[in-house]
Amino acid sequence: MSQPIAVDGPRILVALDFPDAQAALALVEQLDPARCRLKVGKELFVAAGPVFVRQLIDQGYDVFLDLKFHDIPNTVASACRAAAELGVWMVNVHALGGSKMMRAAREALAEFPNRPLLIAVTVLTSHDAESLAEIGLQEAPAAAVARLARLVDASGLDGVVCSAREAALLREQRGPDFKLVCPGIRPSGAVQDDQSRITTPADAIDLGVDYMVIGRPITRATDPLAALAKIEKEIGKRGKA
Repeated sequence: MSQPIAVDGPRILVALDFPDAQAALALVEQLDPARCRLKVGKELFVAAGPVFVRQLIDQGYDVFLDLKFHDIPNTVASACRAAAELGVWMVNVHALGGSKMMRAAREALAEFPNRPLLIAVTVLTSHDAESLAEIGLQEAPAAAVARLARLVDASGLDGVVCSAREAALLREQRGPDFKLVCPGIRPSGAVQDDQSRITTPADAIDLGVDYMVIGRPITRATDPLAALAKIEKEIGKRGKA
């Protein structure tokens, strides 16, 4: 068991996996920016755009812009700069873009006095060994994550998106300051949905996770704030900074 890591602000990032701003805002109005952060992904960003992201920020929320930039270095650097200008709290790229691309992203953000955290996707939590082999990666998921996380760290980024199942290994290898952001988190008794590699919130904290992305257990709950409170209770004292 890893020693729980102290972090500033809420550990729970609510995934706004909605098709439009109206549906997302209906959920957001039931939450509390003092108790959670928000993740905006591709579907919602394409539908609602930067104006919607600014609206969330204006309501007091820290926003993780989860667009997984993966392109030539100059294009990714420009995209990260635009995200920083929006005022997002965290932005990500894909580690498979390589070190030159990741360094360009890091350098683009260095000019901002209060720059967003910059992290990289390693292996999607929907992947297992069979699906990795299908795309030409013969390693087991944990080995691929460790290799890519080493590249991310060497490129000067703040951390990675990974499965909580690899968190203890990455915490040991990369140290206490390397941020671990983990989707695939499900409260005890929740359905697995489309995540192949999952763990519970309490276990995630014990494994050294900094931030956990949780969507449907909160967003599809009859009372989202009560669902959030239940997860906070499950985390207990281990989740407090």
